[in-house]
Amino acid sequence: MNDIVWPVNPVYPCIIDVSHDDIDGLNHANNGSYVKWCEQAAWEHSQALGLGIKDYQALDRGMAVRHAEYHYLAPAILNDKLIFATWLSHSAGSKMTREFYVVRQSDHKVILTAVWKLVCIEISSGKIKRLPTEFIDVYGKAVITQE
Repeated sequence: MNDIVWPVNPVYPCIIDVSHDDIDGLNHANNGSYVKWCEQAAWEHSQALGLGIKDYQALDRGMAVRHAEYHYLAPAILNDKLIFATWLSHSAGSKMTREFYVVRQSDHKVILTAVWKLVCIEISSGKIKRLPTEFIDVYGKAVITQE
């Protein structure tokens, strides 16, 4: 992974193995699998930073996807290993932006790029709220911008 040129540094890498369950009738990974994998990478990154689902529940706050863009650039097939690199690129008020850059490990081909626009919600009511101090302290320090 050290020889891959990422859009920003450092990124959080998550390795995904494309399995039979991910393959659709066109013999490539189904679009829905990418959504699931992005969620997996996002949670792994959040937990690595120090905020997991139990923290969200204790704070009655969470980051919810308000808008998502997925740019499918090349197919992934059975047994491909994909590196889902993710990072936070913006955080302010009640909003955050999370980005993804996905490459096939074998040839470093870019498979997908994605951007999530997130909003902080009060879990109990679903209402939009400002980022709590705990989110600002953890996520704010993790924001990486492109140079």
